[in-house]
Amino acid sequence: MKTKILFLFLIGILFGCNSDNMDINLATDAPNQILMLKVDYTTNTFEGGTIFGFSKPTDNFTIINEYVEPSDFGNVKLIYKELNETLFAGTIHWMGLGKMTFPEKLEPANSFEHVKTYDLRYPNGFEVVFNPDNRELDYGKAWQSIQGLVKVREFLAANPDQKAKLFLYTPSVGAGNPKDWYWVIYLKK
Repeated sequence: MKTKILFLFLIGILFGCNSDNMDINLATDAPNQILMLKVDYTTNTFEGGTIFGFSKPTDNFTIINEYVEPSDFGNVKLIYKELNETLFAGTIHWMGLGKMTFPEKLEPANSFEHVKTYDLRYPNGFEVVFNPDNRELDYGKAWQSIQGLVKVREFLAANPDQKAKLFLYTPSVGAGNPKDWYWVIYLKK
C-alpha cells in the first residue's frame, strides 16, 4: 500500500511539473495566447502554425532574440521577454541546412480555417524581431497568405492595436538556398 501511494505521489509530481506560464495543451483556453504561423519565403505559401497558451497574462508582448552567428554552425532563439518563455529555436548552418527545434512540430496548414470573405485585414503595422543580415524584407505577400485565416482575424479583433511580429528564418546561409527559408509571424490575443 505504501508503495502504491509513493508511486502515485511521484507520478503526480512528475506530471504536475509544467512551466509556471505555459501549457500548450490548454492553449485555446489560456488567458494569454500567442499565434505562430509559418509562411514559405519564396512562394508565400502558408505552411502551418500553432498557438501557445500562457497562464500568466501580460499587457506587453516583446520578443527578444539570442543569436549565435554561424561560422559553421549557429542558432537563433526567440523569447517572449515578459514571461521568459521560448517561442522559437532553430539551428543555422553555413553551407548546409539547419532546422527548427522548437516548437517540435506545427499543425498543418489545412487544419486552419479560412474566412469566406475576400476583404483584407491588417495589423497596426509590422515589427521585424530578427534580421541578422539587414536584408530588405518584403513581408506584404507573406501577410496576404495568412490574413484570411479565422485565427488571424480572431487575434486581430482581440488585440486591434498590435503589430504583427515577423522574423525570417534562414537555416541555410553562405551559399544558402532561399527555398529553405521561411517567415515566422506572431500575433498576441
